[in-house]
Amino acid sequence: MTDPVRPVFHGFEQIPLREYAERAYLDYSMYVVLDRALPFLGDGLKPVQRRIIYSMSELGLNAGAKPKKSARTVGDVIGKYHPHGDSACYEAMVLMAQPFSYRYPLVEGQGNFGSSDDPKSFAAMRYTESKLTPIAEVLLGELGQGTVDWTPNFDGTLEEPTWMPARLPHLLLNGTTGIAVGMATDVPPHNLNEIVSACVRLLDDPDATTRDLCEHVLGPDYPTPAEIITSRSDLLAMYETGLGSVRARAIFEKDGPNIVVTALPYQASPGKVIEQIATQMRAKKLPWLEDIRDESDHANPTRIVLVPRSNRVDVEQLMGHLFATTDMEKSYRINMNVIGLDGRPQVKGLKAFLSEWLSFRTDTVTRRLTHRLEKVERRLHLLEGLLVAFLNLDEVIRIIRSEDEPRPVLMKRFDLSEEQTDYIMETRLRQLARLEEMKIRGEQDELAAEREQLIATLGSKAKLKKLIKDELLADAKKFGDARRSPLVSRNAAQALSETELVASEPMTVVISEKGWVRAAKGHEIDAATLSYRDGDGLLGAARGRSTQQVAFLDSTGRSYSTLIHGLPSARGNGEPLTGRFSPAPGASFQTLAAGDNDQRFVLASSHGYGFVTRFENLTGRNKAGKAMLSLTPNAKVLQPAQVGDVEQDRVVAVTNVGHLLAFPVSELPELDKGKGNKIIDIPKAKLGTERVIAVAVVAPGGTLTVKSGARTMSLSWKDLEPYLGARATRGGLLPRGWQKVEGLSVE
Repeated sequence: MTDPVRPVFHGFEQIPLREYAERAYLDYSMYVVLDRALPFLGDGLKPVQRRIIYSMSELGLNAGAKPKKSARTVGDVIGKYHPHGDSACYEAMVLMAQPFSYRYPLVEGQGNFGSSDDPKSFAAMRYTESKLTPIAEVLLGELGQGTVDWTPNFDGTLEEPTWMPARLPHLLLNGTTGIAVGMATDVPPHNLNEIVSACVRLLDDPDATTRDLCEHVLGPDYPTPAEIITSRSDLLAMYETGLGSVRARAIFEKDGPNIVVTALPYQASPGKVIEQIATQMRAKKLPWLEDIRDESDHANPTRIVLVPRSNRVDVEQLMGHLFATTDMEKSYRINMNVIGLDGRPQVKGLKAFLSEWLSFRTDTVTRRLTHRLEKVERRLHLLEGLLVAFLNLDEVIRIIRSEDEPRPVLMKRFDLSEEQTDYIMETRLRQLARLEEMKIRGEQDELAAEREQLIATLGSKAKLKKLIKDELLADAKKFGDARRSPLVSRNAAQALSETELVASEPMTVVISEKGWVRAAKGHEIDAATLSYRDGDGLLGAARGRSTQQVAFLDSTGRSYSTLIHGLPSARGNGEPLTGRFSPAPGASFQTLAAGDNDQRFVLASSHGYGFVTRFENLTGRNKAGKAMLSLTPNAKVLQPAQVGDVEQDRVVAVTNVGHLLAFPVSELPELDKGKGNKIIDIPKAKLGTERVIAVAVVAPGGTLTVKSGARTMSLSWKDLEPYLGARATRGGLLPRGWQKVEGLSVE
């Protein structure tokens, strides 16, 4: 019988790629979530922050100590506890030292630790020095009192705390941001006094609702004095769910004719805000502003001076526009996603957060008291043995001098424990003086009283709560301060439209035969006298205002529009419309019109069809334009005629052979787009040779001018009566010699 073949191990394991990738990704994501990006609810710290603070305390860099080079701290952190890049570690330490980034900084820096204008402009760690701030005591004060679990460092040579025994809910005080795998966290900073007040309320009334707690926690409290403008109801909804957003707005004041911005929202850079405003000014989108200056200095960290063009500028309207278009108003996402006491990440509302933290604090205080009780009892045990030895001093000395192994003899003779015996044998002779008995008994009495107090506190939930409450209030009194971010309920700012920002001035828009456009100031411009490019000439002109839009119709009947104030000046040759719009291949621009949205125009084709429409229908933001006038084959678009009064005005149409028809505008339908109805009758047999040359609208008392070559003929309102007829009729024939009409105009 042959032996079974044993499998040979080649030093690797074969598993499906899918299983390996899934396992590797899950391991990585769990590491990022738990050990890098998300903070622990108890102390509110990420691992790198916890290690920095612990290393600084180990180096003796407490608030009362002399600071040391930051490179020394970073070296200890990455060498002993955090085997990652030194630059990332140093940046985390700098962040905790920046008063404009942290509501309650944990590190006090000496040297260049960045500025609010550029938080990452800090000096290298070899140049700066640092130590802990007094409030860091809240995190470290109970570290050596049995309050935390310890874990080996990355190489197993040292131990580090798994968390810090925080006496305050630090995560809510300073907030944090972090991006993990598949989740993120954004916890805003809060005011210490408000958070402590809410904790005390929850200790006194565990059934308090989030609405009750929001009587104490009014809202986030950022390091800058910018206003928080989120409504009370939105803040309450945010605290109930742990999700939402908060808006902050800059503060400004009037200083004579100028506007001075004195505070910007959290993490808003003054330099970036100035650049955003300057960009609008260069693009001529802020005609209300003449100048902007940065007068920030050490005494005034934020002082941005805006100089309006005149005293007539509406300051509130201007600032509302700047709030909406710059970082002077910012929105912050709120996502209170933290690692809870169960080691799992979860989004928590305010009550759940504070309730869980109070549970953490209760456990920490219980461990501290238990640890202290054990030390007190051990000390009492040692003092009891020492007192026995003191009362039997001669015999103790004799046993120690005469016995080869005095330890077991002492234990048996005086009924001592090993610990008591060792303590007696290690006692110095000078401690055996006569006065020591009184000290021993006095210490025993003090420790016995402390033991009774500890046992009573540990055995009573009410006393434990009172202790926690007293400690919270003591820390609030020591480290608390006034709210910095005022809460002012306002609506979110709205940007002004371009037309509202531009001064209303008369303008004349001119388009050339080859589709080049420009705009001249004023209505007295004679477009025919302007200079044109070689081989080009005037196609048409329209009068409007700088705040209005101008619409162009191409040979296919499509309409395109743009703002008049954005057109190039008439001092040059302008720019081609094809640079702004994208007409169909082969299409060319034919006519133009300008006006307000409610202004009505008659649109017509050379085959005698048309309709009335509002100017708003001619406008749109599509570069490819919008279908407006449906044309029959070989028909052309005519110049739109502006309507004054639909009920009283007359439409006048004239053909190239001198047929002229006038009828009330009200007989034409008002459409958004289409072919329209027949305006004047052109027999089918003559469609190839006869066409409509122009359409005009004449108001009562107005005068119509008929153009034929260099000659003109004026027809008053009364002179038009012979040509009045029903819509779609042939009309009347102009006098002999006027059968070759080239155009119409109205005065």
